[in-house]
Amino acid sequence: MRLIDRCRHVSTAPLPVPQSWFAVPLRLIVGFGFMQHGYAKLARGPEQFIGVLHAMGMPHADWLGWVTILIELIGGFMVLIGALLPLVSVPMIVVLVVAIVSVHLPNGFSSIKLQSFDAAGAHFGQPGYETDLLYLAGLLALCFGGTGPWSVDGAIRHGPSRTGSAPTLR
Repeated sequence: MRLIDRCRHVSTAPLPVPQSWFAVPLRLIVGFGFMQHGYAKLARGPEQFIGVLHAMGMPHADWLGWVTILIELIGGFMVLIGALLPLVSVPMIVVLVVAIVSVHLPNGFSSIKLQSFDAAGAHFGQPGYETDLLYLAGLLALCFGGTGPWSVDGAIRHGPSRTGSAPTLR
């Protein structure tokens, strides 16, 4: 194969790999990101996050705080392993939409708002809803396109192998 043909082969989408592989990096970052947000709320103390919800005037803040943390931790893990994705995406999408409407919408679109830079480093303003929209798009892409190889959903969908053994993660 000539060099120009090789360049053309890898310079246009999709890359020469099975299309279902798009889901692997997407699952990893969306799942890990959600888990990190849930863990951060736990590490700072759930009462701090619940206090923020109270200050925002959210009804049932104690209950909503814990539900949000669990959705982020468990939902993130389920996305990471590609398990029951359409089902677990529903509460995750609700959390994202509530965050957009109640927190990020007044801050505009951009998630990075560089306000100043000094000897201490960069100083940023309040984030907008950009990152939440990226998480929404990631969840929807996984729901529409599938969870790809090495996922629980893939193993469930393909069932037992021809040898009669348990399904393998694909």
